[in-house]
Amino acid sequence: MLGLLGHTLVGLVDNIMVGQLGTAELAAVSLGNSFVFIAMSLGIGFSTAITPLIAEADAAEEFEKGKSFFKHGLLLCTILGIALFAMVVLAKPLLYAMHQPEAVVALALPYLNLAAFSLIPLVIFQGFKQFSDGLALTKFPMYATLVANGINVALNYLLIFGAFGFPKLGIVGAAYGTIVSRIVMVGCLCFLLARHEKSKVYMAQFRTFCLQRLAIKRLLSLGLPSAMQMFFEVAIFTAAVWLSGLLGKNPQAANQIALNLGSMTFMIAMGLGVTAMIRVGNQIGLKRYAELRRIAFSIFLLGLILAVGFAILFLVLHQQLPKIYLDYSDVTNGEDNQEVLVIASKLLLVAAIFQISDSIQVVVLGALRGLQDVKIPMVLVFIAYWIIGFPMSWYLGKATMYGSVGIWIGLLAGLTAAAVLLYLRFNYLTKKLLITGPKTD
Repeated sequence: MLGLLGHTLVGLVDNIMVGQLGTAELAAVSLGNSFVFIAMSLGIGFSTAITPLIAEADAAEEFEKGKSFFKHGLLLCTILGIALFAMVVLAKPLLYAMHQPEAVVALALPYLNLAAFSLIPLVIFQGFKQFSDGLALTKFPMYATLVANGINVALNYLLIFGAFGFPKLGIVGAAYGTIVSRIVMVGCLCFLLARHEKSKVYMAQFRTFCLQRLAIKRLLSLGLPSAMQMFFEVAIFTAAVWLSGLLGKNPQAANQIALNLGSMTFMIAMGLGVTAMIRVGNQIGLKRYAELRRIAFSIFLLGLILAVGFAILFLVLHQQLPKIYLDYSDVTNGEDNQEVLVIASKLLLVAAIFQISDSIQVVVLGALRGLQDVKIPMVLVFIAYWIIGFPMSWYLGKATMYGSVGIWIGLLAGLTAAAVLLYLRFNYLTKKLLITGPKTD
């Protein structure tokens, strides 16, 4: 949980510090990151293919098989990181075609170039992280992420505001901080893995170019549907950013605040999803299917309990939490800040409700990945978000309907549909395993 939360903490720090510059700057970071998050979802989603394969091989004590998946997975993540960087840079002209506020687009463009480059070290880090998670060494990515976040906070302070004689770069300074922190994150995790008894044997004599077609095929067969699963979810939240931009810069800034707070709690649930993926993968390797269901449902229950706790927190503090993003000593932007606060407070009420659906769907999705079942869940996720959720967001999010709140009601509908469909899929597959055993294809 803490390791995944670290990724969101980078965004939290950026948003809080940038929010002190004004609502236009906060909206620009939101718009720029909407492109980066789409690309990031593909990279992170693809990398999740490594974890269940490593977990299964580790439980079955098949070292060479596990090392092959690690090696090929890391190579594919590196290639994908470079490709995603190029994709975001080439997509920049879309900013002009999206009818976003001109002042926001002008600020977002230079930020986007640097934020896109940070995708390369991030996706490489994900390759190492998913390998480490598969061996149940989840503390190492956490340590690396915490170190990187400390560096990000320091660099943000120095470069956004120009402290201690450093150049005052505004939101571009936040992008530089993100790049440096993610490079450090990769180096720190590599160092920790190379020193641990269990993981160092995987990293020894690492021959990147001794490729095996079957290993690459297996990773692609799991990784591509997993990438699309995460893409479909992140894309609908990105669409919410764009729809909010059609309402103006203040609704867009409010959307970013609520989205950032929701992302923090989502990463807690996603951490449980990784736990489910590891432990279900272990039980697949051991062929203990009754234990698999017991473990999975225990994790589902824990996720539900935490989600209810966060829902209560959002309900109680929906007016206080957005204030940490805004500078109330800024008289010039005082009216804008007040409007952002009012909208963000309403969005947090909706976010409080969808905490439960969001937690269930991501934890069950992790368990399905542990089963190495990714293709049908990909279809189910698409139906939930883009057949059910997005049309509701588009219709209810119009200025003549419910505005920003309507957009988030659509998100709630999509998440709830995903939670129900994915749970039914997991329950069906695991009951079938108890009767027939594992699939042979």
